[in-house]
Amino acid sequence: MTENVNVMLKLFIEYLQIERNYSQYTIGSYEHDVKDFFMFMSEQNINGVKEVTYSDIRIYLTKLYELELARKSVARKISSLRSFYKFLLREKIIEENPFTLVSIPKAEKRLPNFFYGEEMQQLFTACKTDTPLGLRNLALLELLYATGIRVGECSQLQLKDVDFFLSTILVHGKGQKDRYVPFGSFAHDALEQYIHIGRKHLMRNHDNHDYLFVNYRGGPLTTRGISVILNKILEDSTFNGKIHPHMIRHTFATHLLQNGADMRTVQELLGHAFLSSTQKYTHVTNEYLRNSYLSHHPRA
Repeated sequence: MTENVNVMLKLFIEYLQIERNYSQYTIGSYEHDVKDFFMFMSEQNINGVKEVTYSDIRIYLTKLYELELARKSVARKISSLRSFYKFLLREKIIEENPFTLVSIPKAEKRLPNFFYGEEMQQLFTACKTDTPLGLRNLALLELLYATGIRVGECSQLQLKDVDFFLSTILVHGKGQKDRYVPFGSFAHDALEQYIHIGRKHLMRNHDNHDYLFVNYRGGPLTTRGISVILNKILEDSTFNGKIHPHMIRHTFATHLLQNGADMRTVQELLGHAFLSSTQKYTHVTNEYLRNSYLSHHPRA
């Protein structure tokens, strides 16, 4: 390509950081999608962003489907590129946005996977609290279930974010939006045991820091580390298969709604910007009610 597209990408990333206030994870996804399209442009001998046509985009879409990407992944890439071209249009680098003509494929409607109450109890029982790591694992599981926070939010928690007097945590959410989330007595007790006994032991050979959850070496626990721990808890229980960290978040929301919590409260606790993001859990609870009815009503 004759055009310096990297300069345009740099400007776009600065726009996402400063004006849109997106997280680094989200910005990384945008950057990856745009760079992927730049590679396609080079393969097709397209010399600049102004030369991209609707026909080129159709060829790009065909390539994505040949790679057997999920519809959700294709939709995300098109959405990223549409935003990129919208930015170029705003900056008067281009005169029209060819991506406005492209319809984003509808994602498959899947009900969120969640655990039933008995299944959650089996996971808690699988956490053996006779070791520092066991104390950490129980505290981690209890807090995720008690608050429904995202794994990324959990990995960033610091000791000062936990208020034992009010039984709340300060969560630094998406788009740098903070929220306070309460937790119950089970999480309260597990956290106190972990902080005063387990964490202190795990930190003995590591420089001091304030991150709440630590790995076996005393360093801050990563999102990947949390995923590994949850799967280890699953292995130690009676379940087969794998657990996705978001399943605990889905379980938190589903159980609240099943027990009568209102939608707005669950939205606030989850940190959802839009109520539509929370409404998917009503489908889960409706399905749960239907299955319960069919299983237990004598004339169902």
